[in-house]
Amino acid sequence: MKYMGSKSRFAKEILNIILKDRTENQWYVEPFAGGMNMICEANGKRIANDIQQNLIALFEAVVYEDWKPFKITKSFYDSVNKDKKAFDSHLVGWVGFGCSYSGKYFGGYAGETKTKIGTLRDYQQESINNLLKQAEKLKGVHFSCMPYLEMVIPEKSIIYCDPPYENTTKYSNAFNHAEFWQWCRDMTSSGHKVYVSEYNAPNDFKCVWEKETKSSLSANGVIGGSKTSVERLFYYCA
Repeated sequence: MKYMGSKSRFAKEILNIILKDRTENQWYVEPFAGGMNMICEANGKRIANDIQQNLIALFEAVVYEDWKPFKITKSFYDSVNKDKKAFDSHLVGWVGFGCSYSGKYFGGYAGETKTKIGTLRDYQQESINNLLKQAEKLKGVHFSCMPYLEMVIPEKSIIYCDPPYENTTKYSNAFNHAEFWQWCRDMTSSGHKVYVSEYNAPNDFKCVWEKETKSSLSANGVIGGSKTSVERLFYYCA
């Protein structure tokens, strides 16, 4: 599903590194699963966690309750945005993420629009198609919704983190980056393999992959327009 900061373009490249030495029955865990664009390309034992309750409710409904996303009007979008508690959590997740511009939570209604070359683009139908395609790949995933610090992770798991990037567009929840990097060190010390996507990392984290790309997540914290940045994957060796 389209999601702010998604790694869908790099999923297979990154997973080839992360899962290269994965052993049989070893868990693959994502504490910041977001739009599920990485974990849907993995297999085996998987845990997808995110702190955004409506997002997790949406995936649980689509994957395990056979709920089908549907197109909505601008007026319905505005109604849900105005009074989120009046609607089911999974529906709020669908409207807030699936029907919003660039997958940013209630970041502006996305419907049908004409492209620069005059063709019609239906953003909601694209979102529906992508979400239903993901649903098949997500069968068997254990979903959870809690702060990453509260997760109980199976022993010797592979942990992939795609946290809110430092000094970029802000997410809805404040994020303590120093606390996060220390958690990564602690998880490694307890026997897990920890990988992190970021633009930069502390000096004791090793960059194991990088690629120049254009992204709407601008490094100066302003969203809008494309900028060139370097996506990196870091690994901590205790």
